[in-house]
Parts: sequence; C-alpha cells; structure tokens
Amino acid sequence: MTDAPVGAWRTATVRQVDHPHPDAVRLRLDVPDRIDHLPGQHYVVRLRAEDGYTAQRSYSVASAPHESAIELFVERLEDGEVSGFLADVVVVGDQLEVRGPIGGWFVWRGDSPAVAVAGGSGVVPLISMLRHARHVGRTELLRLAVSSRTLESLPYASELLAAGATVALTRSADPQVLRPVGRLGSADIAALLTEAQTAFVCGSSGFADAVSTLLVDAGVASDDVRVERFGPTGS
Repeated sequence: MTDAPVGAWRTATVRQVDHPHPDAVRLRLDVPDRIDHLPGQHYVVRLRAEDGYTAQRSYSVASAPHESAIELFVERLEDGEVSGFLADVVVVGDQLEVRGPIGGWFVWRGDSPAVAVAGGSGVVPLISMLRHARHVGRTELLRLAVSSRTLESLPYASELLAAGATVALTRSADPQVLRPVGRLGSADIAALLTEAQTAFVCGSSGFADAVSTLLVDAGVASDDVRVERFGPTGS
C-alpha cells in the first residue's frame, strides 16, 4: 500500500456544473482546507435528507492535484439515488458533504513509468494522471488505452485523443479514431509496454479481468497490476 493523503469530511461548494453527456454530469467543487490528492484517489459524496436518511457513493477525481477545484465525473445510474441527484438536481452554489481524498493502492505520483487502461467511465482517474503528468512535464512516463462503445459516450474523449491514447471503440466507428472497431487486444497492450512499469486498470469487473489477463500474458508481473472495479456500466 502506497502512503497517500487522507482527508476528513468537509462541506464543499459547487463551483461548476455541466453535462457533457445526457447521462452524466461533471462537477467542480471548492473544498475548504482541502488536502491535495494523488492521481487515482477518490472522494465520497454524502447526501442527507431532512428526516436524517443518508446515502453516499464514491467517485474518482478527474482533476490533477494542482488544480484549484476537485472535479468529479458522475455517470447517472438506473435507480441511483446519489448519481441521479447529482446529475439532475445539483446547481452552482449548492453545498455537498464530501470526504477525501481516499485510497492508497490505485495512485500514481508521476515519477515512474505507468500504463493505464480503462473502460467507459473508468477513464476518470486516468484523466487525473494525465493532467498531473502534463503539469510535472513527464507525459512520456504515462501510456494510456481506453475502451468505449462509441466516441460520443467516452468521457473526456477529446482530452484522451489529444494525449495520443489508444482508443478502442466496440460498437461503432468514428473518423477521429483510426483503430478498427473492436475490443482491446494483446497487440494494443503490447504496444504500450516498456520495462518495469506499473499497470493501472479501471472499469467493470469483466473488463478489469480481461485486461489484467492481457497485461500478465504480455509480461507484466501480477503484483504490478493495480485494479479498480465498479458496477456494470463499463465498456
């Protein structure tokens, strides 16, 4: 476990709300007395009803540590009481209970070679890694591959394309993506690898298992593969 910062509960103020996709919202939060996170960490958002009922969910941070606000990308889930509220109700100026940063395993400090592979909204922590790499001037250390059904449904698609990430579309082609339609395969993974890198995999359970197997088969030690899984919303 990598030593990583841990933050307590804070009352954050919503600075910015936008909807890059009909089923998602991007929030930028001002968090007082914030502890700078490491790329790959997450925050918990807690909602509290007037009757005392609470619900909370964890969301990876998209912003880099140097940015002034915490950026969260929230995909609206069917029957998701927290994601639905954040996507449909929250407006600029609202206050939210948050706790973070949290997590010490799935983190990258920007000072060692890394390969990061994600599916669907699992790209969010990779965006934090990418922005941090740009900020510290070490983009050569980070190699990215992402998978999505379509380019339109891929969070942060333009940012990933600009960074030269391998983009695998599994449902329909797009003129901005030269790679043929299809899932990430062994050739995609092999093209990312150098030597002695840590591999980060984020996505649905099935995606994470498949990519982890590809990485190990390509020669990455299993102890060097760090996985973060979420529910059935990945590609």
